[in-house]
Amino acid sequence: MTFTPEGSAPPTAPPAGPVPAVPPQNSPASGTPRPAPSPDGGPPRRTAFAEGVDQLRAAATTEPGRLRIIGALLALLVVAFGSVTAWQMTDRAAAADDVLHGSQPLSSAAAEIYSSLAAANTAASSGFLAGGQETEESREDYEREMGEAAKQLAFAATASESGSDSEQRIAELNSLLPEYKGLVERARANNRLGYPLGGAYLRYANDKMQKMLGEAQSIYDNENERLRDDYADATSYPWAAIGLGVIAIGGLVWAQRRNYRRTNRVLNHGLVAATAASTVVLLWLAGGHTVARSGLNESYEHGVRSLTVLNDARIASLTARGNENLTLISRGAQTTEIMVDGKPTDVDEFDNQFKVEMAGLTKHLAAAERLADDDSGAKPVRAAGASMEAWQNRHANARAADNRGDYQCALAQVIGGRSTSECPDGDKPTGECFDEVDKNLGIASAYEKNEFKLAAEGGRRAMLGLPVGAAVLAVLGAAGAVLGIGRRLSEYR
Repeated sequence: MTFTPEGSAPPTAPPAGPVPAVPPQNSPASGTPRPAPSPDGGPPRRTAFAEGVDQLRAAATTEPGRLRIIGALLALLVVAFGSVTAWQMTDRAAAADDVLHGSQPLSSAAAEIYSSLAAANTAASSGFLAGGQETEESREDYEREMGEAAKQLAFAATASESGSDSEQRIAELNSLLPEYKGLVERARANNRLGYPLGGAYLRYANDKMQKMLGEAQSIYDNENERLRDDYADATSYPWAAIGLGVIAIGGLVWAQRRNYRRTNRVLNHGLVAATAASTVVLLWLAGGHTVARSGLNESYEHGVRSLTVLNDARIASLTARGNENLTLISRGAQTTEIMVDGKPTDVDEFDNQFKVEMAGLTKHLAAAERLADDDSGAKPVRAAGASMEAWQNRHANARAADNRGDYQCALAQVIGGRSTSECPDGDKPTGECFDEVDKNLGIASAYEKNEFKLAAEGGRRAMLGLPVGAAVLAVLGAAGAVLGIGRRLSEYR
């Protein structure tokens, strides 16, 4: 028998059967986790995010709260629109500046490297044809072109990207250049002494030059690719900025319409100012980029493309002239096999390459005349075409003389100097025809460079001021939106 103190309740007997287990707090069996109790024993604390959501939900149930949310969103949209506009147009302006002062000049330098090397090779072979003592003119031409090639290589080395393929090829060219000059000097020394070995050394020098021209062609291709990338970056549409601008203006119009329906007030000065600022930025963005894109596209179509074709034409003419000279120097020592009427036939390698290059020159001149947008650009191209036709006719006469064994007559028709009944000198030698082709191509290139510069500068100027203007107007627009909403909020105080 159990006794209890007086006034106390008797103890309760435990229930019969097993006692169910109580899952611990925050265990999987307890369902949704409960917040941990606060240190002072009060109600559990809620996260800052949950409290913020509740405050926002509570604010949205009242008109002042809704106005504050609308004002914040409008200001955020306008600022985002201005920021993205400034960012995207800064990138495009930088790309346009790279086109004008970076990639295009570097592309031209790469073309000059190729042309100068080919011209130096042509001058070396022309001087060799003159006999034991080359002319002062041919020597000066050779030295000038070699100096120009070295100068353009130095410029390309400083302007090329570090670690790029172009940088490695420029270094290779710098190492090959003295080797080529050494072979040319050996060829000259042997030629002055009348040794046939001079011709062999000149062919070795030409082989070295072909390797150098291959490296120069790769540099030219790389820089043209870089130029195309800069054009693509400069002319791409700023879709993100345009999209944000449309959304921001749409939000501002919606807010003004909502204000009108609730208050019957037609205008809210702050919102109208924000809408006007955003509209100005959007129109400036669309108009400025359209003008810039038009100018850059024109500089590419009537500048870069024309210059590329003219560079290719000059390279073809220089290579053809060099092969024409080497045809007489080698005197059939080097042959190649081609298919004639379905049969393999051995022909002079250099003369066959001359025909290939002249076919390329014909094609490039036709393309350059099509791309020229006015007579000032087309006229020198047509003059180069006329000189090319005279060159081909004179070359055919020279080959006919060489094939019948009259080497001196063939030589006279290539470099001039002899006039007999069997070898008339009524026409210009091929050297003069080549000089006229080269001169007219230079005139056309100078004109197209100026056209490119004018169009590219016009496109770049169309973007000037837009990034800063967009940022300033966006700040003013955001301030207008906040002040406009603040004006409505003051009516509730």
